[in-house]
Amino acid sequence: MASTTVHLDQMYIEGLANNDSAIIHAIYKKFVPKVVHYIKNNSGDEDKAQDVVQEVMILLFNQAKAQQLKLSCPFDAYFFLLCKRKWLNELKKQSNKGVTIKDDLVSIPESVDQLVLQTEHFDEKQQLYDMMFEKLGDKCQELLKLSFTLPSMEEVAQKLAVTYGYVRKKKSLCIGQLTQWIQETNRFKSIKNT
Repeated sequence: MASTTVHLDQMYIEGLANNDSAIIHAIYKKFVPKVVHYIKNNSGDEDKAQDVVQEVMILLFNQAKAQQLKLSCPFDAYFFLLCKRKWLNELKKQSNKGVTIKDDLVSIPESVDQLVLQTEHFDEKQQLYDMMFEKLGDKCQELLKLSFTLPSMEEVAQKLAVTYGYVRKKKSLCIGQLTQWIQETNRFKSIKNT
């Protein structure tokens, strides 16, 4: 696979990752009105549009934090297409309701489409992980959350008032259980095959 050039609009992704209020405000000011207009013209309203925008912003934040998002196209096209597809998926779920789609986009550049597919794939994996993480016991959840946020396992052991050896073993067992549950799901198998 050829390496792609990172677009100048990567600053929006980095701003989201850093929770930069100026960047977030700029996104809402520059890009959200187009999404709201689209959703309102396609069987939605202001509230539904804001819900879609919020879900996409959270998804982008999570993907940016995981440093798995390198923008190879303008942010505007990418953001709009993500919101549009999320909205169309919402409409599909409510398919008993009559839906009229007014689409004025003729074609979508391949780089935008690829990036959207990558983000949707990331979202599916994240949702599956979150669902299985919730099945873990409180102790495992606490231990894993601390190990993700604290810089060393020694600090995790100190925070939990247990030995370093115990923390390492328990973390291994918790991750093993989480991995097993994820891999046993049909959803994992379908994600893996895409």
